[in-house]
Amino acid sequence: MVEPASHTLRFVARLLLLAAALLAVELPGASATWAADPQVIRIGYLTREEEPRIPQTFLEPVADDEGVQGARLGIADNTTTGRFLGQTFELVETVVPADGRVEDAVRDLAGQGIRLLVADLRADALLAAAAAPEARDMLIFNTRAPDDDLRNERCRANLLHVTPSRHMLADALAQYLAQRRWTTWMLIIGRTPEDAAYAEALRRAAKRFGAKIAEEKTWTFEDTNRRVDTGHVTIQTEIPPFTQGREHDVLLVADEADQFGEYLPYHTWLPRPVAGTHGMVPTAWSRVHEQWGATQLHSRFERQANRWMRPRDYTAWMAVRAVGEAATRTRSDDPAALAAFIKGPDFTLAAFKGQGLTFREWDGQLRQPVLLAGPRTLVSVSPQPGFLHQFSELDTLGDDRPESRCRK
Repeated sequence: MVEPASHTLRFVARLLLLAAALLAVELPGASATWAADPQVIRIGYLTREEEPRIPQTFLEPVADDEGVQGARLGIADNTTTGRFLGQTFELVETVVPADGRVEDAVRDLAGQGIRLLVADLRADALLAAAAAPEARDMLIFNTRAPDDDLRNERCRANLLHVTPSRHMLADALAQYLAQRRWTTWMLIIGRTPEDAAYAEALRRAAKRFGAKIAEEKTWTFEDTNRRVDTGHVTIQTEIPPFTQGREHDVLLVADEADQFGEYLPYHTWLPRPVAGTHGMVPTAWSRVHEQWGATQLHSRFERQANRWMRPRDYTAWMAVRAVGEAATRTRSDDPAALAAFIKGPDFTLAAFKGQGLTFREWDGQLRQPVLLAGPRTLVSVSPQPGFLHQFSELDTLGDDRPESRCRK
């Protein structure tokens, strides 16, 4: 009679022999893949030092690392995939002082061999970076600036825009409002140039999708401090008469500076929904997005950064992942080859939005669905059903080819 221990030893011995035999088998192309030196793909990350934005509520923590955390997660994801192809990825981070020159930073990055650059910069700094002589051989990913003139009159051949434009955001919102037949709007505009640009995008979207702006008002009150004992009393007193006016279906707010928009819901003269920069918000990313595997991305980001992923994190992650996808598909570490593939017809990016994303050839904008997010739930995703296009329904958002004024 054979002892159970003998059975176990024989079984283990057979497993060891089988493993040795499998290791001895030479798979086609395997020796060349593993024998070659690892490919190292270096990606630059460029941002400018600035004071962190102080949110109006303690529910939203102050973050001084927006953007870069998404790029770091993208590097980790690229490395996980690239390991099987002998590819590694490095992120070279540069922070320009508030009074520094981005052109100098671009020169330094070029000197380190960086040809693929993620730029978390506002519009003017982004253009300065793209115009630097050393940037001619770079592919720069705009992950922050939504300015529409960057996609039109001031477009650059070496710029790709990962973040949605204001036109895309406004069109996404207008499509949903049109579907709901909320076609008469009141518009409240803040005092900054960015607020004015957002308002102009809403005006354009109104014409495009058959809505009417019944009345516009400019916010003129001093910023209300709701943390003082009588802050809510001031809000209840000032906002209702300010929002009184012509009949409308929805109140739209243009407050990119986040100075007053949070005060509008539940305080308007008429019981109307609030949308735009506050209320129901068109955005590239939101913590309320849970579809198409988005919770997996949320979880990984939260483990790394100890906070929720924000739109700037998401767009930086997409830019880095675009490079990783190109490296996987081409099996190359040549920046020129990767840039050509990203701009080409065979590139698609999986980004937890239900479909592959591609770049528009006429202005370098990344086609993508836009989320319509409430404070605690996802309301909808645009483009809305029924808005058709001869090439891609995603091109119903933003500047389509016939509308583009980009002359690279």
